[in-house]
Amino acid sequence: MVKLRLRRQGRKGKPFYYIVAADARAPRDGRFIERIGSYNPNTNPATIDLNLDDAVRWLGNGAVPTDTCRAILSYKGAMYKHHLNKGVNKGALTQDQADEKFNAWLSEKESKVSAKLDSISKSAAELAAAAHKREEAVKLEREKAIAAKLAPEVEATEEAAEATEAVVEAPEAAAEATEVAEAPEAAAETTEEPVAAESAPAEEATEDKPSEDNA
Repeated sequence: MVKLRLRRQGRKGKPFYYIVAADARAPRDGRFIERIGSYNPNTNPATIDLNLDDAVRWLGNGAVPTDTCRAILSYKGAMYKHHLNKGVNKGALTQDQADEKFNAWLSEKESKVSAKLDSISKSAAELAAAAHKREEAVKLEREKAIAAKLAPEVEATEEAAEATEAVVEAPEAAAEATEVAEAPEAAAETTEEPVAAESAPAEEATEDKPSEDNA
């Protein structure tokens, strides 16, 4: 008897599977007759690549799928097409009617899959936006904590700078005060010099006057 089943591939923790037709007596990962597709559960949604005609052919020849493989074949439409082929063989349907039914089913299935993919993409975008918002909030809190931690150091630095400015300004103010004090003294000296100069001719005139009386 031939079974349609999954054959494990891939590395540990990241498996994917071949969909194969194999002898029912063969080991699970042993030799197989034909590979008809692959199944990767690591993606969202799972990725299924199936040769539909080969799967339907094996089902028509009496191959029995395992439970997991049956679910995959049903999802891809192989089981439904096999059912329609039975109806054609019994004369309940014509081949055109069977093809029309299958194409309608396939179109509806593709619409559902597309809607699911859109929903997944939207959910992923919302999750990414929420994660970004959380990161921004954490970053803001971290910056606030750092600012609060550095605030005393900044205040101490500013106080030291103000004290340094005060020390620098004090000698300058003292120098300015000294200059202001020296200015009146210089003015006084300047005033005394003309007075002295005026006194000198007066004394000379006094000395010359007795000489005239003697004459």
